[in-house]
Amino acid sequence: MKEVKYKSYDELPLTLSVPEVAAVLGISRAGAYELARSKGFPSLSIGSRIIVPKDKFIAWIETQCTGGK
Repeated sequence: MKEVKYKSYDELPLTLSVPEVAAVLGISRAGAYELARSKGFPSLSIGSRIIVPKDKFIAWIETQCTGGK
C-alpha cells in the first residue's frame, strides 16, 4: 500500500503540483492532469508547469462535497 504523504490540509504546500494533487485525491497522475485542465478547477499555468494554489484547492474540494452549493 502507498504511504500517504499528507495527513491534513495544514501539511500541504502553498502551491501543489499536479502529481501532488493526484496524491492528495488518491487518483492517477493522468486523471489529475485532466482535472487540472478542466473548467472550474483552480489551476494556473506558469510556462509549461501547472500549479494549484492550496487555498483555492481546498475551497474547490469543499464546493464539490456540498454539491456545488
